[in-house]
Amino acid sequence: MQITGKRYLDYSSFIKLNFGERVQKISLDVGFTCPNRDGSKGYGGCTYCNNNSFNPGYCEPEKSITQQLEKGISFFSKRHKYKNYFAYFQAYTNTFSDIESLKKMYDEALAFPQVIGLVIGTRPDCISDELIDYLSFLSKKHFISLEFGVESTLNKTLLAINRCHTFEDSITAYENCANKGIHLGAHLIIGLPGETRAELLNHATEISKLPIDSLKMHHLQIVKQTVMAVQYKRNPENFDLFTSEDYIDLISDFIGFLRPDISIERFASEAPYDLLIAPKWNQMKNFEVVAKIDQKLAEKNTWQGKYYKE
Repeated sequence: MQITGKRYLDYSSFIKLNFGERVQKISLDVGFTCPNRDGSKGYGGCTYCNNNSFNPGYCEPEKSITQQLEKGISFFSKRHKYKNYFAYFQAYTNTFSDIESLKKMYDEALAFPQVIGLVIGTRPDCISDELIDYLSFLSKKHFISLEFGVESTLNKTLLAINRCHTFEDSITAYENCANKGIHLGAHLIIGLPGETRAELLNHATEISKLPIDSLKMHHLQIVKQTVMAVQYKRNPENFDLFTSEDYIDLISDFIGFLRPDISIERFASEAPYDLLIAPKWNQMKNFEVVAKIDQKLAEKNTWQGKYYKE
Protein backbone atom coordinates (compact mmCIF):
# COMPACT_ATOMS: atom_id res chain seq x y z
CA MET A 1 0.00 0.00 0.00
CA GLN A 2 1.42 3.37 -1.03
CA ILE A 3 -0.05 5.10 2.01
CA THR A 4 2.13 3.08 4.40
CA GLY A 5 4.99 1.85 2.25
CA LYS A 6 3.92 -1.69 3.10
CA ARG A 7 1.81 -4.27 1.30
CA TYR A 8 -0.87 -3.94 3.97
CA LEU A 9 -2.42 -1.22 6.08
CA ASP A 10 -0.54 -1.32 9.38
CA TYR A 11 -2.07 0.06 12.57
CA SER A 12 0.90 2.25 13.51
CA SER A 13 0.55 4.09 10.20
CA PHE A 14 -3.19 4.46 10.84
CA ILE A 15 -2.46 6.06 14.23
CA LYS A 16 0.19 8.41 12.82
CA LEU A 17 -2.11 9.46 9.99
CA ASN A 18 -4.89 10.28 12.45
CA PHE A 19 -2.88 11.71 15.36
CA GLY A 20 0.32 12.88 13.71
CA GLU A 21 2.50 10.70 15.93
CA ARG A 22 2.62 7.43 17.80
CA VAL A 23 0.23 7.07 20.75
CA GLN A 24 1.30 4.55 23.39
CA LYS A 25 -1.23 2.28 25.09
CA ILE A 26 -1.11 1.99 28.88
CA SER A 27 -2.53 -1.37 29.95
CA LEU A 28 -4.88 -1.40 32.92
CA ASP A 29 -6.10 -4.25 35.11
CA VAL A 30 -9.14 -3.22 37.13
CA GLY A 31 -9.95 -6.66 38.51
CA PHE A 32 -12.61 -7.74 36.02
CA THR A 33 -13.52 -11.37 35.43
CA CYS A 34 -15.36 -13.07 32.54
CA PRO A 35 -18.79 -14.69 32.20
CA ASN A 36 -17.17 -18.02 31.36
CA ARG A 37 -15.20 -17.84 34.60
CA ASP A 38 -17.65 -16.67 37.24
CA GLY A 39 -20.49 -19.05 36.36
CA SER A 40 -22.65 -16.54 34.47
CA LYS A 41 -22.12 -18.67 31.38
CA GLY A 42 -19.51 -21.19 32.40
CA TYR A 43 -16.47 -21.94 34.51
CA GLY A 44 -12.74 -22.19 33.95
CA GLY A 45 -12.44 -19.49 31.31
CA CYS A 46 -11.10 -20.03 27.80
CA THR A 47 -8.95 -23.14 27.61
CA TYR A 48 -5.92 -21.21 26.29
CA CYS A 49 -6.10 -18.28 28.72
CA ASN A 50 -3.58 -17.29 31.34
CA ASN A 51 -3.80 -13.50 31.69
CA ASN A 52 -0.29 -13.39 33.14
CA SER A 53 0.97 -14.27 29.67
CA PHE A 54 0.10 -10.82 28.32
CA ASN A 55 -0.46 -8.55 31.32
CA PRO A 56 2.46 -6.10 31.77
CA GLY A 57 4.27 -6.09 35.09
CA TYR A 58 3.13 -2.57 35.94
CA CYS A 59 -0.56 -3.66 36.00
CA GLU A 60 -1.73 -4.01 39.59
CA PRO A 61 -5.51 -4.35 40.02
CA GLU A 62 -5.31 -3.30 43.67
CA LYS A 63 -4.13 0.14 42.54
CA SER A 64 -6.49 2.80 41.18
CA ILE A 65 -6.76 3.56 37.48
CA THR A 66 -4.95 6.86 38.06
CA GLN A 67 -2.11 5.10 39.90
CA GLN A 68 -1.76 2.48 37.16
CA LEU A 69 -1.67 5.19 34.50
CA GLU A 70 1.00 7.08 36.42
CA LYS A 71 3.10 3.94 36.73
CA GLY A 72 2.58 2.95 33.10
CA ILE A 73 3.53 6.39 31.78
CA SER A 74 6.59 6.41 34.02
CA PHE A 75 7.56 3.00 32.59
CA PHE A 76 7.24 4.05 28.94
CA SER A 77 8.71 7.54 29.35
CA LYS A 78 12.07 6.00 30.21
CA ARG A 79 12.36 4.86 26.60
CA HIS A 80 10.46 7.51 24.69
CA LYS A 81 8.77 10.83 25.40
CA TYR A 82 5.20 10.35 24.20
CA LYS A 83 2.83 13.30 24.20
CA ASN A 84 -0.37 11.29 24.36
CA TYR A 85 -1.58 7.90 25.55
CA PHE A 86 -4.53 5.54 25.28
CA ALA A 87 -5.86 3.93 28.45
CA TYR A 88 -6.06 0.24 27.54
CA PHE A 89 -8.54 -1.76 29.59
CA GLN A 90 -6.93 -5.08 28.75
CA ALA A 91 -7.28 -7.84 31.35
CA TYR A 92 -10.29 -10.14 31.05
CA THR A 93 -13.70 -8.69 30.01
CA ASN A 94 -13.70 -4.92 30.46
CA THR A 95 -17.40 -4.26 29.93
CA PHE A 96 -18.51 -6.98 32.34
CA SER A 97 -19.98 -4.77 35.06
CA ASP A 98 -22.92 -2.43 35.66
CA ILE A 99 -23.12 0.71 33.55
CA GLU A 100 -22.50 3.18 36.39
CA SER A 101 -19.31 1.40 37.49
CA LEU A 102 -18.07 1.34 33.91
CA LYS A 103 -18.80 5.04 33.40
CA LYS A 104 -16.86 5.89 36.55
CA MET A 105 -13.81 3.89 35.43
CA TYR A 106 -13.78 5.17 31.86
CA ASP A 107 -14.28 8.75 33.03
CA GLU A 108 -11.41 8.47 35.51
CA ALA A 109 -9.10 7.28 32.76
CA LEU A 110 -10.14 10.06 30.36
CA ALA A 111 -9.66 12.68 33.08
CA PHE A 112 -5.97 11.79 33.31
CA PRO A 113 -3.65 14.32 31.62
CA GLN A 114 -2.20 13.02 28.33
CA VAL A 115 -4.88 10.31 27.96
CA ILE A 116 -6.71 11.05 24.71
CA GLY A 117 -8.72 7.88 24.32
CA LEU A 118 -9.77 4.45 25.51
CA VAL A 119 -9.11 0.99 24.11
CA ILE A 120 -11.49 -1.51 25.70
CA GLY A 121 -10.94 -5.25 25.32
CA THR A 122 -14.10 -7.31 25.77
CA ARG A 123 -16.32 -10.11 24.50
CA PRO A 124 -19.07 -9.81 21.88
CA ASP A 125 -21.67 -11.11 24.35
CA CYS A 126 -20.88 -8.46 26.99
CA ILE A 127 -21.97 -5.23 25.37
CA SER A 128 -25.29 -3.47 26.00
CA ASP A 129 -27.14 -0.84 23.99
CA GLU A 130 -26.82 1.54 26.96
CA LEU A 131 -23.04 1.14 27.02
CA ILE A 132 -22.76 1.50 23.25
CA ASP A 133 -24.66 4.77 23.47
CA TYR A 134 -22.35 6.02 26.23
CA LEU A 135 -19.19 5.09 24.32
CA SER A 136 -20.67 6.76 21.25
CA PHE A 137 -21.17 9.91 23.35
CA LEU A 138 -17.54 9.76 24.54
CA SER A 139 -16.32 9.30 20.97
CA LYS A 140 -17.42 12.83 20.10
CA LYS A 141 -14.44 14.15 22.09
CA HIS A 142 -12.12 11.16 22.46
CA PHE A 143 -10.80 8.20 20.47
CA ILE A 144 -12.84 5.21 21.65
CA SER A 145 -11.93 1.71 20.52
CA LEU A 146 -13.82 -1.49 21.30
CA GLU A 147 -11.82 -4.65 20.70
CA PHE A 148 -13.90 -7.82 20.63
CA GLY A 149 -12.34 -11.23 21.11
CA VAL A 150 -13.77 -13.10 18.14
CA GLU A 151 -10.96 -15.72 18.27
CA SER A 152 -12.53 -17.91 15.55
CA THR A 153 -15.35 -17.69 13.03
CA LEU A 154 -16.16 -21.37 13.60
CA ASN A 155 -18.68 -22.28 16.29
CA LYS A 156 -17.21 -25.77 16.65
CA THR A 157 -13.92 -24.16 17.69
CA LEU A 158 -15.54 -21.63 20.02
CA LEU A 159 -17.34 -24.49 21.78
CA ALA A 160 -14.16 -26.54 22.09
CA ILE A 161 -12.21 -23.69 23.70
CA ASN A 162 -15.03 -22.83 26.14
CA ARG A 163 -15.67 -19.33 24.82
CA CYS A 164 -19.37 -19.68 25.71
CA HIS A 165 -20.42 -17.45 22.81
CA THR A 166 -20.95 -18.00 19.09
CA PHE A 167 -19.70 -16.29 15.96
CA GLU A 168 -23.25 -15.04 15.49
CA ASP A 169 -22.81 -13.16 18.78
CA SER A 170 -19.80 -11.42 17.24
CA ILE A 171 -21.77 -10.46 14.13
CA THR A 172 -24.57 -9.00 16.27
CA ALA A 173 -22.16 -7.04 18.48
CA TYR A 174 -20.43 -5.41 15.51
CA GLU A 175 -23.72 -4.60 13.80
CA ASN A 176 -24.99 -2.93 16.99
CA CYS A 177 -21.80 -0.86 17.33
CA ALA A 178 -21.49 0.14 13.69
CA ASN A 179 -21.72 3.79 12.66
CA LYS A 180 -21.59 5.03 16.27
CA GLY A 181 -18.22 6.79 16.10
CA ILE A 182 -16.48 3.86 17.82
CA HIS A 183 -13.32 2.32 16.37
CA LEU A 184 -14.06 -1.41 16.15
CA GLY A 185 -11.28 -3.95 16.54
CA ALA A 186 -11.25 -7.73 16.32
CA HIS A 187 -8.95 -10.37 17.73
CA LEU A 188 -8.27 -13.77 16.16
CA ILE A 189 -6.16 -16.69 17.34
CA ILE A 190 -4.69 -18.47 14.33
CA GLY A 191 -4.22 -22.24 14.63
CA LEU A 192 -6.74 -23.32 17.26
CA PRO A 193 -7.12 -27.13 17.41
CA GLY A 194 -8.98 -28.77 14.54
CA GLU A 195 -8.93 -25.88 12.09
CA THR A 196 -7.66 -26.62 8.58
CA ARG A 197 -5.62 -24.27 6.40
CA ALA A 198 -8.70 -23.59 4.26
CA GLU A 199 -10.73 -22.74 7.37
CA LEU A 200 -7.98 -20.46 8.65
CA LEU A 201 -7.87 -18.54 5.37
CA ASN A 202 -11.67 -18.33 5.42
CA HIS A 203 -11.42 -16.45 8.72
CA ALA A 204 -10.09 -13.53 6.64
CA THR A 205 -13.10 -13.70 4.34
CA GLU A 206 -15.61 -13.89 7.19
CA ILE A 207 -13.97 -11.22 9.34
CA SER A 208 -13.89 -8.89 6.32
CA LYS A 209 -17.70 -8.98 6.19
CA LEU A 210 -17.86 -7.34 9.62
CA PRO A 211 -17.75 -3.54 10.06
CA ILE A 212 -14.35 -3.66 11.74
CA ASP A 213 -11.58 -1.08 11.51
CA SER A 214 -8.61 -3.05 12.83
CA LEU A 215 -7.49 -6.63 13.41
CA LYS A 216 -5.12 -8.29 15.85
CA MET A 217 -3.89 -11.81 15.24
CA HIS A 218 -1.49 -14.17 16.87
CA HIS A 219 -0.57 -17.81 16.53
CA LEU A 220 -1.77 -20.29 19.13
CA GLN A 221 0.63 -20.59 22.05
CA ILE A 222 0.37 -23.18 24.79
CA VAL A 223 1.10 -21.52 28.12
CA LYS A 224 1.39 -22.91 31.61
CA GLN A 225 -1.50 -22.93 34.08
CA THR A 226 -4.18 -23.34 31.41
CA VAL A 227 -6.64 -26.09 30.53
CA MET A 228 -5.04 -26.27 27.10
CA ALA A 229 -1.65 -27.02 28.67
CA VAL A 230 -3.18 -30.13 30.24
CA GLN A 231 -4.86 -31.08 26.95
CA TYR A 232 -1.58 -30.65 25.08
CA LYS A 233 0.30 -32.80 27.57
CA ARG A 234 -2.28 -35.58 27.32
CA ASN A 235 -2.95 -35.47 23.57
CA PRO A 236 -0.28 -33.51 21.70
CA GLU A 237 -1.43 -35.15 18.44
CA ASN A 238 -4.57 -32.96 18.58
CA PHE A 239 -2.45 -29.83 18.16
CA ASP A 240 -0.87 -28.74 14.89
CA LEU A 241 1.26 -25.89 16.17
CA PHE A 242 2.92 -23.61 13.66
CA THR A 243 6.61 -23.40 12.99
CA SER A 244 7.57 -19.79 12.41
CA GLU A 245 8.12 -20.51 8.71
CA ASP A 246 4.68 -22.10 8.25
CA TYR A 247 2.94 -19.31 10.14
CA ILE A 248 4.62 -16.59 8.08
CA ASP A 249 3.65 -18.45 4.91
CA LEU A 250 0.02 -18.75 6.01
CA ILE A 251 -0.28 -15.12 7.08
CA SER A 252 1.15 -13.92 3.77
CA ASP A 253 -1.77 -15.71 2.08
CA PHE A 254 -4.30 -14.67 4.76
CA ILE A 255 -3.58 -10.99 4.13
CA GLY A 256 -4.59 -11.40 0.50
CA PHE A 257 -8.16 -12.33 1.49
CA LEU A 258 -8.53 -9.47 3.98
CA ARG A 259 -10.55 -6.35 3.19
CA PRO A 260 -8.04 -3.65 2.15
CA ASP A 261 -9.21 -0.94 4.58
CA ILE A 262 -8.76 -3.00 7.77
CA SER A 263 -5.65 -1.90 9.63
CA ILE A 264 -3.56 -4.79 10.93
CA GLU A 265 -2.42 -4.13 14.46
CA ARG A 266 -0.60 -7.36 15.25
CA PHE A 267 0.55 -10.54 13.54
CA ALA A 268 2.07 -12.35 16.50
CA SER A 269 2.46 -12.16 20.26
CA GLU A 270 5.19 -13.18 22.65
CA ALA A 271 4.12 -15.10 25.73
CA PRO A 272 6.70 -14.78 28.54
CA TYR A 273 9.32 -17.43 27.95
CA ASP A 274 8.97 -18.84 31.46
CA LEU A 275 5.25 -19.46 30.82
CA LEU A 276 5.51 -20.67 27.23
CA ILE A 277 5.29 -24.42 26.63
CA ALA A 278 5.05 -24.45 22.82
CA PRO A 279 5.78 -23.52 20.11
CA LYS A 280 9.16 -21.98 20.82
CA TRP A 281 10.45 -19.96 17.90
CA ASN A 282 13.95 -19.43 19.31
CA GLN A 283 12.59 -16.37 21.12
CA MET A 284 11.91 -14.61 17.82
CA LYS A 285 10.69 -11.07 18.48
CA ASN A 286 7.54 -9.57 16.99
CA PHE A 287 9.48 -7.13 14.80
CA GLU A 288 11.39 -10.08 13.32
CA VAL A 289 8.12 -11.86 12.47
CA VAL A 290 6.82 -8.68 10.81
CA ALA A 291 10.02 -8.30 8.77
CA LYS A 292 9.75 -11.90 7.55
CA ILE A 293 6.07 -11.41 6.64
CA ASP A 294 7.00 -8.28 4.66
CA GLN A 295 9.67 -10.29 2.86
CA LYS A 296 7.30 -13.18 2.12
CA LEU A 297 4.65 -10.82 0.70
CA ALA A 298 7.26 -9.37 -1.65
CA GLU A 299 8.44 -12.84 -2.70
CA LYS A 300 4.86 -13.86 -3.52
CA ASN A 301 4.02 -10.48 -5.03
CA THR A 302 0.84 -10.36 -2.96
CA TRP A 303 -0.80 -7.69 -0.83
CA GLN A 304 -3.78 -6.99 1.42
CA GLY A 305 -7.00 -7.47 -0.51
CA LYS A 306 -5.47 -9.11 -3.56
CA TYR A 307 -8.05 -11.91 -3.38
CA TYR A 308 -10.76 -9.98 -1.57
CA LYS A 309 -14.22 -10.04 -3.14
CA GLU A 310 -17.02 -7.76 -1.99
